[in-house]
This record gives sequence, C-alpha cells and structure tokens, in this order.
Amino acid sequence: MPQLKMGKGVIVGKDVQLGADVVVWNYVVIGDNTKIGDGTTIGSFCDIGKNVVIGKKCNIQAHVTISNGCVLGDNVFIAPNSSLLNDKYPRTDLLTPPTIKDNVTIGGGVTILPNVVLGANCVIGGGSVVAKNVRAGKVAMGVPAREVMTVEEYAAKREAFIRAKRKVNP
Repeated sequence: MPQLKMGKGVIVGKDVQLGADVVVWNYVVIGDNTKIGDGTTIGSFCDIGKNVVIGKKCNIQAHVTISNGCVLGDNVFIAPNSSLLNDKYPRTDLLTPPTIKDNVTIGGGVTILPNVVLGANCVIGGGSVVAKNVRAGKVAMGVPAREVMTVEEYAAKREAFIRAKRKVNP
C-alpha cells in the first residue's frame, strides 16, 4: 500500500497534491497548489514555492530552493544547495520560472536562472550558473555554464573514474 512519509517541521500549503510513496524529510516548506509525483523524495530544509510541478521519482536533496511556478519532469535529480530562480528582474510580478525536462541531473550548488529550459537527459556540473538553455543530452558546466560534452562522453568518463577508484580502493 502506498505510503506518504513526512518528517518533522514540514509546512504544506493548501491544495497541495502529493503522489504515492512521496517522502518529505524535515523542515520543508511546500507552497500552495504544488504537485509532487509518485515516488519523489524531498530532502530536509527545502523550500518549494507555489504552483510548482515536480514529476515522478525525483530526488531533491537537502537545502534546495525551487521557486514559484517551476516545472520539473520525471526522474530529476537535484543535489544539495541548488536554486531554481524565477524572477529575471527581482521584485517584479513577471515570473519566468525555469523548466526542467525528464532525467536531468543537477549538481550541487547550482543556480538555474529564470526562463531557462534544461533539455531531457542533460547534466549540469556542480557550482554552475545556468543562464541559457541546455540542449537535451548535453553536459553543461561553469559560470556562466556552457555545453562541454555529450552525456555519452560524460558516462564514459564517469565509468572510467569509478573503475579507477575501485581498483585503488577495493
């Protein structure tokens, strides 16, 4: 039977829809009219704004800010201390939140600026500031972030790193 797991100090706004098997850790704020899909995990100390849509099986780690109106696809991973911003000219009421497509991986300490689209299956390197759209299947990194390789090249480098580390530390 599906279970909702809720930590302590969680504040849930009105008309929030939480899917089956959602896990929300401690001290999270979820704004009004937000939808969180089945099997998604929200880490401690996250701030999720109003009118946000988070897909299925996402992993939002600790200390992440997702501003009002953001849309995240399925299987999105956001590492700790990242922010998705929605106001290009702060203190306006003209919000242009970013859109994160399916299977996107966002490293730690990343800032996604307003009106950016992260294409499906892309990877954003830790510490990056993303000011422009990132195409599907690309890896972007830096300040400002720029596309540096394909996800296939990234996967090969990742596997080589893992093999080397396991060989050194069996």
